[in-house]
Amino acid sequence: MSAVLARVLFYPTLAYNVVMEKISSRRWFNRVDQTVILGALPFKSMTEELVEAENVRGVITMNEEYETKYFCNSEEEWRAAGVEQIRLSTVDLTGVPSLEHIHEGVEFALKHRDQGNSVYIHCKAGRSRSATLAAAYLIRVSIKNSLFTSRG
Repeated sequence: MSAVLARVLFYPTLAYNVVMEKISSRRWFNRVDQTVILGALPFKSMTEELVEAENVRGVITMNEEYETKYFCNSEEEWRAAGVEQIRLSTVDLTGVPSLEHIHEGVEFALKHRDQGNSVYIHCKAGRSRSATLAAAYLIRVSIKNSLFTSRG
């Protein structure tokens, strides 16, 4: 039932997000650290800005296929722009990323971090599914930094 509800509410909630970004101080995406950018759906019109201005070379899509079908780059379109994309499909509204997806996403972000690239982590609104993954990434980075510092 929750997957059906997510599909029914997709367009109304996407429209709400677009309106709120226009009339409030809410931003479509925000840089979390030197590597991770946490955001909402990266519309095709944002590709150049993300690649050129933000050095995005990796995209982690937490959306299901139907959510990105019309407005976002396909994996092939991202690849043509020099960006590697992985999809870690998670149901909107009620779903949470699996531990396997969290691990895979964090490793993907760390790989790009080691290469000096940025990674855009997104779901529809950038506040739930993608934020969960970004938080896991930050925990992993802070643990790595703590271990590195303590071994000094």
